[in-house]
Amino acid sequence: MNRAPNASPAPQRTLRLLSCNILAGASVQRYSDYFTRSVNAVLPGPSKLANLDSLAELLHEFDVVGLQEADAGSLRSGFLNQTRYIAEAAGMPFWSHQPNRPMVRVAHSANGLLSRIEPTEVVDYPLPGRIKGRGALFVRFGHGTEGLVVVIAHLSLGAAARMGQLAFIAELLAPYPHAVLMGDLNTEPGSPEMRHLFDKTALQPPKILTPTFPSWKPRRALDHILTSADIQLDRTWTLPRAFSDHLPLAAEIRLPLTLAAAAGAAQPR
Repeated sequence: MNRAPNASPAPQRTLRLLSCNILAGASVQRYSDYFTRSVNAVLPGPSKLANLDSLAELLHEFDVVGLQEADAGSLRSGFLNQTRYIAEAAGMPFWSHQPNRPMVRVAHSANGLLSRIEPTEVVDYPLPGRIKGRGALFVRFGHGTEGLVVVIAHLSLGAAARMGQLAFIAELLAPYPHAVLMGDLNTEPGSPEMRHLFDKTALQPPKILTPTFPSWKPRRALDHILTSADIQLDRTWTLPRAFSDHLPLAAEIRLPLTLAAAAGAAQPR
C-alpha cells in the first residue's frame, strides 16, 4: 500500500537500552590480567565499587539496562547485591536479578535488570546445557502478546550449548511479536545458532556489527541488542569506558506509540 504524500508518520517513542557484562566489577585491560588478577577476582575491594559507581553515573540516559555477571552477594563483592547497588546509585526505580552458578559463597553471578519503566512480569528461566547455571531473565512491559518483551541472557562458551540455549530462547519468544533480546551471547551474528534464532523468531540480524570484545581492543561482536521487525533500531554504539573485558553495548530504538502505550512507555523522554 502506498502512503499518501501528505500522510504523516505514525507517532513513536524512543527508548535507550544498554547491555553490559560487568564481570562482578573487576577491571580487565589485557589478557594477562585474567591470570595476574586471579586472586583479586574473588576478593572484594574499593576498585570494584568505584567501577560500579562509574557505570551508575552513565545510566541517567538509559531506560532499560541488562547486566550480565553481576555478583548476587558473595565474598568477591563483599556480599553486595551489585544489581541493586547500581540501580540505587543510578536512580533506576525498578530492578530485578536472576542469580545463577553459586560457587560456595565465593562467587555468585547473576543476570540483572534495571529499568525506568515498571515491568508487569519478570520470570527466571534456566537455560539448557551440560553444565548447569546459565539463565535467561524474561521481562514483560504491558500485558499479553501486545506488550513489549525483553529477554536478558548470558550464553555458554561452547557452540553446542549455545545452540540449545538459543533454541530455548527462540521457543520462549515465538508467541511475542514485539521483542528484544540483549546480553552477552558469546557468539557473532553469522553463527549457525544465531541463524536458527533469526529463522524461528521475529528478531532481526543486526545491519552493522559492533565489536565489544575484548574491551581493550574490540574485534568480536559477542554482545547484542536484537529487536523484532516492528521495532526500529536507529543505532547501536559502545560506551567508551570499559567496565570489564566487554564494552557496554547501547542501542536507541523507536516503538510505535500504540506499542509504547501497551508497554507503559508512552511518555516522552
